[in-house]
Amino acid sequence: MPAPETTSHRLVLPADANHHGTLYAGSLLRYALEAAYASACRGIGPGANLMLRRVLALECRRSVPVGALVEIRGAVLQVRQGYLVVGVVGMPLPGHTLPWMDGLLGFVQVDAAGLPVDLPSPVETVGDAALWQPLVARLEKLADVRGATADWISAGFGA
Repeated sequence: MPAPETTSHRLVLPADANHHGTLYAGSLLRYALEAAYASACRGIGPGANLMLRRVLALECRRSVPVGALVEIRGAVLQVRQGYLVVGVVGMPLPGHTLPWMDGLLGFVQVDAAGLPVDLPSPVETVGDAALWQPLVARLEKLADVRGATADWISAGFGA
């Protein structure tokens, strides 16, 4: 059985706004991260001890005014040994048909010292529901993009 989606709601407050009275990009990132983290933790279960590894993609398509109540859905889209990718979708605002935002965020399971370890139990992905297909397709396009850790190590940084 596919893992369930998580749904979160946020009221856009003046503290979350930019100088135009709409959702500030930093607040958008916080909303996406919180929704993705909740989805990842729910997918793993009580053994989750996650760290954000990377934001693979984050798209904002529409300004969101202060006072708007937004709905963000999240789901695990990909699982590897100690790493998983969560998709998040800001559901269309009233009067619109496209999501106001979407993103892909990668998390790694870590031990008490903050070092990567295997996931504590199997994690199921959301499957092939239509809502997630655009993000699954984007994730496939990003499959060859690798992190920069090896570049930093080869430049003389790190252990």
